[in-house]
Amino acid sequence: MDGLFSIGEFSRATHLSVKALRHYHDVGILEPVAVDAATGYRCYAVAQVPQAQVIRRLRDLDMPLGEVRAVLDASERSDADERDRVILAHLQRMERQLAETRSSVESLRALLEGAPAGLVVEHRSVPSSWARTAKSVVAWDDAEAWLADAFAAIDATMSVRGEVAQGPNGALYSGEFFEAHAGEIVAFVPVAGGRGASDLVAIPAANLAVTMHAGPFDELDRTYAALGSYVATHALGGAGPLRERYVVADADDPAELRTEVGWPVREDLD
Repeated sequence: MDGLFSIGEFSRATHLSVKALRHYHDVGILEPVAVDAATGYRCYAVAQVPQAQVIRRLRDLDMPLGEVRAVLDASERSDADERDRVILAHLQRMERQLAETRSSVESLRALLEGAPAGLVVEHRSVPSSWARTAKSVVAWDDAEAWLADAFAAIDATMSVRGEVAQGPNGALYSGEFFEAHAGEIVAFVPVAGGRGASDLVAIPAANLAVTMHAGPFDELDRTYAALGSYVATHALGGAGPLRERYVVADADDPAELRTEVGWPVREDLD
């Protein structure tokens, strides 16, 4: 038939593989104009080439198929605003991923070059304190999002009760969280105790080796490695959860973030 491609010809014209074209047909993103009932052979129209090229470009940018469909649907409706919104949201997500990749590359380079960690450790006996808390068993990859939701919920409760934080937000991490990449986290905001505060939770006292992490959260593993090595080298290890305090938890520049890390040490230390 004039003006039609076989699937192989369409593949050559659009640089989409036959496997990809069949998949796009199955999911309804790029359907052939005709399918032979006897043989199952697919035929594509010349007019479908531009659409195929758009799909290939979007997939080259790792856009999920659902968003590709949204772009195509908006284009068919001549809804340029919606089409551009979907594309812009994806590009912004890619920019964030690129920034994270660059950060990981810089971290890896520093590790390979043996860059000094600049570790400064303080031994600290932390007394028990009152706090508003949220507690849950959390998967490793969900921890950052869970903490954000937990602190938002705690802040809402404190606002209703007229309570004021007595220090930075913090969290206690069970050993299972690190060992199994899923375990209990206790998010806490220190508050003043007293009468009428029977629903507050006591954050336990602890002996800690403490250091300050400067920089983004995805670099915390380097500080944990240095602090853990310090504790192991000096045979200081004790029982209890690891503790973080988010001294500077929100900054335009991730390099300005400050997270205090506390590693439990033995109670018999002087």
